[in-house]
Amino acid sequence: MSDRRTRKPRTVRAQTARASAPAAKVAKKPAKKSASQTRSQTARAKRPVVRKAKTSEVAQRRAVIATALDMSRTGLSPGRSGNVSCRWPGGMLITPSGMAYEEIEPADIVFVADDGSVRPKSRKPSSEWQFHLSAYHARPDRHAVIHTHSMHATVLACAHKSIPAFHYMVAIAGGMDIPLVPYATFGTKELADIVAAGLAERDACLMANHGQIAVGTTLGSALELAHEVEFLAEQYFKVLTLGKPKLLSTSEMKVVLERFKGYGQHAQD
Repeated sequence: MSDRRTRKPRTVRAQTARASAPAAKVAKKPAKKSASQTRSQTARAKRPVVRKAKTSEVAQRRAVIATALDMSRTGLSPGRSGNVSCRWPGGMLITPSGMAYEEIEPADIVFVADDGSVRPKSRKPSSEWQFHLSAYHARPDRHAVIHTHSMHATVLACAHKSIPAFHYMVAIAGGMDIPLVPYATFGTKELADIVAAGLAERDACLMANHGQIAVGTTLGSALELAHEVEFLAEQYFKVLTLGKPKLLSTSEMKVVLERFKGYGQHAQD
């Protein structure tokens, strides 16, 4: 016998199915949050952003210390001589004045603003902070500064000798020589202006009766360049003991400088 008479109409079956649906599928209207809960959740949402900013500055301060330690331990700048800085939003982070590098903690690294001011209760910045800041103003494309009293670079600087094109690697500093800038008393605005002028078209220069300075896009590249300048200074010093050096021509150095634009891994980019 057919069961058509006993089947429920489609609308009745649909209503029955909806009535028997599991309670979990029925959406519940969320409870209204209190003002205190809203404030608490907002604070938690913002907290990771603040923590990240603080951590990145601490990491950069540690990088400045590591670079200064490398500079000192490799003999590039003995004792407490020399200084290191890196660009930081609104100014720079620089090593403090007169502290042994082994004793420096991240909190000792000094933030110097673009106008030369420092944060309250900060350490005293390196006495050469002015020419570091001038270097950043002169070279917005560079983000780290290394100043050292490395042996051979300082010997040449005290003899008032620049490093000419005796070797093609002189072009590593961005020109046909590594120039010598005039002397001025350390820690002065006069010296800062002189250094800024010397770095306008070079990534490194010698400072008369003082030492050398190198800039780079990173702390690592600036330190590497400072080592290269010292190595070239030592080579040139030894060449001078043999007599008048044979220099590369201007035309050849132009070729070298052009080839340096595609030198290294960046040429593959």
